[in-house]
Amino acid sequence: MKYKAIALVLAAPVIFVSCENPADKTADAKVSSAVEKSTSAEAGGTKYVFTPESQVNFIGSKVTGSHSGGFKAFTGHFTIKDGAPVGNDHKVVIDMNSTFSDAEKLTGHLKSPDFFDVEKFPQSTFDVTEIKKNSDTAYTVSGNFTLHGQTKNISFPATVSQGSGSVKIDAKFDIKRKDFGIVYAGKADDLIRDEVVIELKLEAKPEA
Repeated sequence: MKYKAIALVLAAPVIFVSCENPADKTADAKVSSAVEKSTSAEAGGTKYVFTPESQVNFIGSKVTGSHSGGFKAFTGHFTIKDGAPVGNDHKVVIDMNSTFSDAEKLTGHLKSPDFFDVEKFPQSTFDVTEIKKNSDTAYTVSGNFTLHGQTKNISFPATVSQGSGSVKIDAKFDIKRKDFGIVYAGKADDLIRDEVVIELKLEAKPEA
C-alpha cells in the first residue's frame, strides 16, 4: 500500500501537466463584430509576400491532453515601409484542405463537419483592419477573421522584426472556437476545450 501511494504521488505531476490548458499561457484575442475596412493603401509602402518559411500553427486541447497542427498551404502579404508594417493592406488566405495535425485520424476529423467542414468552407482569411504600434517591435494587430463561414474582428499582440531583406511578424494568442460556430464537444469523459492557440510565424520579402 505504501509503494502504491508513492507511485500515485509521483504520477500526479504528469497527470496535471497532461491536463493543462495551453491557452492559459497565451494572450486572449479580443473578439468583436466584423468592421468595415477602408481600401486605401499607405503611400510609399512596399508589398511583401510570404516566403515558404512562414508557418500558421495551432494547438487544441481536451481534458486528457493536447494536439498540435497547422496549415500547409496559405498565401499572404504585408505592406512595409522603413522596415515596419503600415496601413491596413495585410492579408492571410488559408487553404483549409491543407489542415494537418500530429495524428492522422484527428486530421480527418478536423476537416469534417464536426470542426472546420472544409468541403463547405474551403478557405479562411485574416484581413487586417488596423495595426497599432506600441513600441519599436511590439504591435497590436486587428483584423476581420473568417473561419467556418463566420467573420469576427479579432485583436492580438504581435512582434515585428526586420532581417536582411525580409520582415517577420510573430504572434501567439488564443481564440474561442465556439465564437466561430465550431461547437463539437467531444466525448463526455474527454471534453474538448473551447480555446485554441494560434501561432503565426510569418516571414515576407518584397514582391518580385
